[in-house]
Amino acid sequence: MSDPVNQTFSSDLHIASFDIHPSAVYPIFIMGLLVYFFSLVSNLTILVLIVTKRSLHRPMFYILFSLPLNDLIGITAMFPRVLVDIVIMKHTVHYPTCVLQAFLLHMYGGAIPFILAAMAFDRYVAICKPLRYNTFMTPLAVAGLIALAWGVNFALIFVLFLLQTRVKKCKNYIISIFCDNFSLISLNCGEDLTINNIYGLAITVFMHSTTVLVQLFSYIHILVTCLKHKQSDAKSKAINTCSAQIIAFVLFAVVVLFTIGSYRFPNISSNARNACGMMIFLILPVLNPIIYGMKTKDIRIAFFQVLTKGKVTL
Repeated sequence: MSDPVNQTFSSDLHIASFDIHPSAVYPIFIMGLLVYFFSLVSNLTILVLIVTKRSLHRPMFYILFSLPLNDLIGITAMFPRVLVDIVIMKHTVHYPTCVLQAFLLHMYGGAIPFILAAMAFDRYVAICKPLRYNTFMTPLAVAGLIALAWGVNFALIFVLFLLQTRVKKCKNYIISIFCDNFSLISLNCGEDLTINNIYGLAITVFMHSTTVLVQLFSYIHILVTCLKHKQSDAKSKAINTCSAQIIAFVLFAVVVLFTIGSYRFPNISSNARNACGMMIFLILPVLNPIIYGMKTKDIRIAFFQVLTKGKVTL
């Protein structure tokens, strides 16, 4: 049988897969399914609480709403297809479906820093300029901030994939277990990809530099404000309100750095490398709802109210 990498391009692509012993297929599938359903239920719970509980109808939670929504997009776009492929072992994907998956995964990855930056800015205004919070964070301003986070991300990713469509494809093998821009570009016929590479690097630098600067600016000012406060209650309240965001930011940075680092080791097995590539689409959607459920007092109270009453009340 010929190597799928050397075959001509077709709409049905071969895709990389995990090398799993037959006896471990179903245990891994069931474990993965449990992880997916836990993420699905926990993120949906936060979304439903924000929509239905009046106590959460505030700017902070309107912005937070984007995070579990984005987590659902990320894990749903990637994980179910990988799980199904582990069981049926077909290892093929339709090209339009591959492009859609890649676009959604890049939208997910790009949205995370923008959403965290928007949340950090909200906490900066709330803690450092509390008397002007309602003036700054009007419904229109909050809607504009959310639209800016999603809109800029969508525009940048859309252009990235627009550039990818101009590249002629001659191969039919996706080198990763899920579709992304790099694996789609790798189907090229040996064309000059300088423009694609420069643009990809440029938007990566732009996304992370701008959003990290916004977060550093916000959290440094919050820290200074906390240190200036003489009342311990005020300090404690300020720290508790933004601790979940800081943990989520650090978690995102650690996962990204670990994933990038895994590709620097040439001797790492393909299974380990593929698992590391999946981390950003699994760890954050699973841990984020736990972090916000435990560290955000209002969400915690709303959740326990639902448990004790047995229903969501308006």
